[in-house]
Amino acid sequence: MSDTVRQPWSLSELVADLRSGRSAAEAALRRSRDRIAQTEEQVRAWVAFDESPATDRTGPLGGVPMGVKDIIDLAGLPTRCGSVLRADAGPAERDAPVVGAWRAAGAIPLGKTVTTEFAFFAPGPTRNPANLRHTPGGSSSGSAAAVAAGQVPLAIGSQTAGSVTRPAAYCGVASLVLRHGHIPTDGVAGLSPSLDAHGVYAATTADVALAWAALTGEPDPSRDAQSAPRIALWNAAPLEAVSDEMGSALTSAVARLTDRGAKIDAFPLEALIAEVTAAHPVVMAYEAARERSAELERADRLSAPLAGLLRTGADTPESDYLAARRLVSAARDELGTLLSRYDAVLGPAAPGAAPQGLDATGDPVLSRPWQALGLPAVAVPGLRNEAGLPLGLQVIAESEAAALRAAVRVERSLTR
Repeated sequence: MSDTVRQPWSLSELVADLRSGRSAAEAALRRSRDRIAQTEEQVRAWVAFDESPATDRTGPLGGVPMGVKDIIDLAGLPTRCGSVLRADAGPAERDAPVVGAWRAAGAIPLGKTVTTEFAFFAPGPTRNPANLRHTPGGSSSGSAAAVAAGQVPLAIGSQTAGSVTRPAAYCGVASLVLRHGHIPTDGVAGLSPSLDAHGVYAATTADVALAWAALTGEPDPSRDAQSAPRIALWNAAPLEAVSDEMGSALTSAVARLTDRGAKIDAFPLEALIAEVTAAHPVVMAYEAARERSAELERADRLSAPLAGLLRTGADTPESDYLAARRLVSAARDELGTLLSRYDAVLGPAAPGAAPQGLDATGDPVLSRPWQALGLPAVAVPGLRNEAGLPLGLQVIAESEAAALRAAVRVERSLTR
């Protein structure tokens, strides 16, 4: 049996076929179900299916099959959050607003995808389609893997630390973390109200741009991604987390971008971003202990990582939390000034390729600062290590449109 079942499905091509009449929603659903039947035993991306999804043909994504992370309410299916504490949960009565927004754009939710326990570190059963012996990352593991395996061309997740960006980098697909507060997080079993944000996966950055445009009604940023970008290059050296192979991949990407006219300068706020990185887990733990207070009372039934997070947060003084929030706020102002001079920041999306084994989901350290700062981040596929495993980059900017425009330019430089 092959170690890989990675075969992403182009959202752009499917949407073009649906809009032209060359394909129909029923055919897209059949293709999705067939691919799930072929690969789910290996990938294990799903926890529940809607047996009779409405084949809505309206909206810019009319007829596109979609996966929904199992901390997000999907009407008619339980939200079990990857936890024994929710094993007996009944079906959700209504969609979360984010699901409703995707339905309004024409996407068809097929079911719920695997999440780590309450979107923290304890892994579920999902495997990485790029190599089944390696972690797909977390916590949005099922959504990333379902897209990477070609089971669906679109899936949604959430990010509090690195839960969208890291799985995209490990599985070799694109993702977007939306700005905090862009769409309400009602109906989502979150961890940290000031950090939780929605995310979306598709095969390429152009696919993600198309999906974002459909969701928001904004122009597709990939159609305005011709000129060479001005980029601040973040190498994350003070964090001492980036592997040699990732460092080499970043150097290679910079060379390709420069050859194509990009203006690239060293990122001047490395030390400040390291401070924000350290502040993020303080904020996350403090808020998680209060957001998940009911689970904290039953910590003996939680995984050790989640129980540890909640206990740490409960013991964190409010003064430490407020100091961390002040540091992040000041850094946000300083970074905003910097970003007024650049199109985007470019850096590694994860320390390296997906680690071997399924008992851990990897390190989210390279997403922590940008999540704390509330900025949109796009994971860019296209690079691989010598073993053929994906190495993802990330692009950060002031707005989703700016991040997507720059990310499309970066991916084109990597793949042409």
